[in-house]
Amino acid sequence: MSRIILEARDVRYRYPHGVEAVKKVSFHIRRGEKVALVGPNGAGKSTLLLMLNGMLRPDSGNLLFDNTPISYDRNSLREIRRRVGFVFQNPDRQIIAPTVYQDVAFGPVNLGYSEEEVKRAVASALRYVGLEGFERRPPHQLSGGEKKRVAIAGVLAMDPDVLVFDEPTSVLDPAGSEDIMELLEELHQNGKTIIISTHDVELAYPWADRVILLRNGEILQEDIPEVAFGDPDLVREAHLSVPILLELYQELVMRGLARQAKKPKTVLDMINIIEGIRRGSMTGQPAACGIIRVADVDMLARGTIKEILSSFGITGVGVMGSRAKERLQTEGVYPDYTYAVIDRSILRGMIGESILIITSGGMVGKVIERVIEFEKETGIRLQAETIKAPYPPDKSKGDP
Repeated sequence: MSRIILEARDVRYRYPHGVEAVKKVSFHIRRGEKVALVGPNGAGKSTLLLMLNGMLRPDSGNLLFDNTPISYDRNSLREIRRRVGFVFQNPDRQIIAPTVYQDVAFGPVNLGYSEEEVKRAVASALRYVGLEGFERRPPHQLSGGEKKRVAIAGVLAMDPDVLVFDEPTSVLDPAGSEDIMELLEELHQNGKTIIISTHDVELAYPWADRVILLRNGEILQEDIPEVAFGDPDLVREAHLSVPILLELYQELVMRGLARQAKKPKTVLDMINIIEGIRRGSMTGQPAACGIIRVADVDMLARGTIKEILSSFGITGVGVMGSRAKERLQTEGVYPDYTYAVIDRSILRGMIGESILIITSGGMVGKVIERVIEFEKETGIRLQAETIKAPYPPDKSKGDP
């Protein structure tokens, strides 16, 4: 089990001349976790997050990073804010420089990086969030989603261990929200611990490894999402609603149509339950499944994606990661799926379609692992293949 990286012990905080926002709260975050603090407005979510990297100091209790209490002298705060990066709900509160480059460079410059180190950090961060070429752009000319990405890049440029997001999808349209959550998933796959606050149960339920339910500055429940949202009375007490997939599943169980086994967290999980009900009332063999192919964008020669679509008879395209999205755009290929890509691709594969997922790095292995996990859980055999890299094969090296 991963070690604890952040911990709150009996933390209290009262705003000057105001109410007590956090009331003797204790919890921990393990390295590599995705944790959602969920509650209505005024629950204390933002206050708790601001204490995680020293922007607020508790009136009593302790915050610990890597088992060491956070200190509040200048040097200690500078280090904790490098290790625990904070992205505000409103990016306009975070973006302060006249150009994108200067804003993303602000952290590395203040950490004493050399000029060359600053350039590398900024270039890497902007590439990661898909904003290469935006260096000279004034932030006020950017869209809300682009501003959010600049704010994230400014944090990534300091290479923190933990990323904290206060309401990461607020003020964004549905497409922008999906892009940001997909970026958070990519960051997590690359080793970052992610903590978010939200009042959106439909966002937190499928995303989080663990949920902390808050109300009036106190923790009501702390557990995996299926348990944290599984008690309707407790969820109502938190002034929230049960996630729709979980509510639907509970209704199926009450009607004797589904067994109380693994609760669905995604549409794919729910389809498996419905298919199980259907198979129980039918005879005959299920329809043949399709193939899910995965390609590492960094191993594909420029201009070959359309050739792959044609050669392999692809009927749908999913894309994961900023580099992959940029590549599809430059080659004039429009993806069918940009969020929850693996599950959506499995759903299409279940009905015989041939799907291509374009991604990069460690995400290739994650796709294969998820398909294998799905086969073990359901007994439904899907084919998953990687496109042989490099593509097209290098004949000079004897590739077949």
